[in-house]
This record gives sequence, structure tokens and C-alpha cells, in this order.
Amino acid sequence: MSVDRSIVRVKAMIVVPSADGSHHLVSANGRTRENPLGFHRLIGGSVELGETFEQAIIREIDEELGASIIDLTQLGVVESIFTCEGALGHEVVAVFAGRLDPEPPKGGGTLTESDGTVVPVLWRSLSDDDVEIPLYPAAARDLVSAAMS
Repeated sequence: MSVDRSIVRVKAMIVVPSADGSHHLVSANGRTRENPLGFHRLIGGSVELGETFEQAIIREIDEELGASIIDLTQLGVVESIFTCEGALGHEVVAVFAGRLDPEPPKGGGTLTESDGTVVPVLWRSLSDDDVEIPLYPAAARDLVSAAMS
């Protein structure tokens, strides 16, 4: 499914820490022109018309991972302006923290997008200075660190 990047999109995403606090859950997305190694993204998705940020993240986690959220806390809102496959994108993202029930396995897993696409899910190291694959939204990096401390 093609993404319409001609509008500002509203999203809700979540920082999910591992039990020991050393990693957090991300989706592993394929290569793009800008990211030949692919990219990692916080778990979540679009807010639907008439839905709050909180309702959106609860729905997205249920739809994509079949899990519920424990101890849901909103960390903040970030703005993300980016280029993907040469097209300008603009998102406003509410970032949450919480744990999942059930927690994804230590080896990762998959999530299913609304269009049926299956995307790998993995645990990304919090101290990711040596990770070549970028994390998006990049503006949420400080919120990820705050959620893990």
C-alpha cells in the first residue's frame, strides 16, 4: 500500500523496554533510497479520525501484536519531517511508554500492518551508538532514553 505523504500524518508510538531495561522494541523496516540498510521504527501507527492518541496506541498494539499495554504513560509529542524514497513526509507523533502483555519473545517476532504486510520486530539495544541502522522518529530519541531510565 502506498503512503500518501502529501499531508501531515498524526501517529501514536510506544517505547517498550525489555525486562532488564537494556533494549526496546522496534519494527525492522526494509531498505529505502535514504537508508540502504533499512531502518528501525518505534511500534505504533496512525491515529484515526475521532480517536485520541491513547486510543490509537492501544488499538495499534492490539491489531499489530495481539497484545495489551500495561502501565501506559505518555512521554511527549514530537514532530518528524523526513524524506522517504525521495518524497517529503511530515508526522506529529505522540510517544508513550509501557510494557506489553504478552511480551514479545527475546528473539523478536513480527507484526502485521493494516494492509497485511508482515514486518519483523526486534529488540534494539538502548546503547545503540554502534548500531548503523537509524531509529525513527529521530526526534523521539531523548524520549526513548528517558523512558528507559
